Amino acid sequence: MKHKRLDSGFTLIEMIVTVALVAIIASVATPFVKVYEQREKERELKQALREMRTAIDAYKLAGDEGRIARSIDSTGYPQSLDELVTGVADKRDPKGRKIFFLRRVPRDPMNPTPSGPAQDSWGRRSYSSEADDPRGDGDVYDVFSLSNSKGTNGIPYREW
Repeated sequence: MKHKRLDSGFTLIEMIVTVALVAIIASVATPFVKVYEQREKERELKQALREMRTAIDAYKLAGDEGRIARSIDSTGYPQSLDELVTGVADKRDPKGRKIFFLRRVPRDPMNPTPSGPAQDSWGRRSYSSEADDPRGDGDVYDVFSLSNSKGTNGIPYREW
């Protein structure tokens, strides 16, 4: 009786086809991953802008309500983003406790330089500057991204 030997395993052709299919799937998936990562950074940017702008508006409101000491010629906006974190004395609190508007200044996710203080990763616009020509002299009326890139919606991040 003759014993038939059964070879088990893959042939070279099967291996080449398998590797080619995996390479095709990987090349198709890579752009989707990049778009996903960009959209995630854009979500972080929107959230950080909303958080800081809300804190700036709350600071202004506290000043308008007389809870923050300010001079007559002051606009009522904070002098720096750091002031939102370090807090200011509440004039209405008998114990003189501080009002805090932010726990920390978030870093701009679109800023290419990850080193340095987080507040330096943002552009600042003072109350006295125009929207199309923002300057950071004096107070902080608004913040914007310093990135020159455009978002997935076609609008530059600086204009968000």
